[in-house]
Amino acid sequence: MDKGMKLPEFKLSDGEGRMYTPADFKGRWLALFFYSKNNTSG
Repeated sequence: MDKGMKLPEFKLSDGEGRMYTPADFKGRWLALFFYSKNNTSG
């Protein structure tokens, strides 16, 4: 994503089941990392 672009809407859960949305990070820096599913050729 280019600098200055808006973050798309998403919902992610943590290990305890708490849901997060972009609104939870408003005004703060956020880094998202994506990786391929385990045991795949990605």
